[in-house]
Amino acid sequence: MKPESATILEEFLRHSDTMTSEIEQDAEEMLGVVPFIFRTLKERPDLFVLSALGDYLACRPESLDAKTAELVAMTAAAVANAPDCLKVHIAAARKEGASHEQIRDCLIIASVIGKTTVLARSLRILEEQQGP
Repeated sequence: MKPESATILEEFLRHSDTMTSEIEQDAEEMLGVVPFIFRTLKERPDLFVLSALGDYLACRPESLDAKTAELVAMTAAAVANAPDCLKVHIAAARKEGASHEQIRDCLIIASVIGKTTVLARSLRILEEQQGP
């Protein structure tokens, strides 16, 4: 890293403790809860701040409204088999105005992708082991 960039980063990270508190407040406002993983991650405020800010920017892109972003996050949580994340993002999607039907249909789409992933992986292995 160039010295100028290192200086900028160092100055930014001097504010990690203050930003950690603000990030927790923003997360609670956005998601309705402070994510469980924050507890441990904030033991390293420098890494926590960089990680959390990156996650925030990824989860609130300019191209999507908040409701759509939460529906995408919820669907990803379903496919990733992350029940705690799924609970958080269902609640956040509702908070952003998603209807029961929209949430249900996204979860149905997630199940199709999950099923297809399992089938594709499993059938490839079956085919590989079938031999000539």
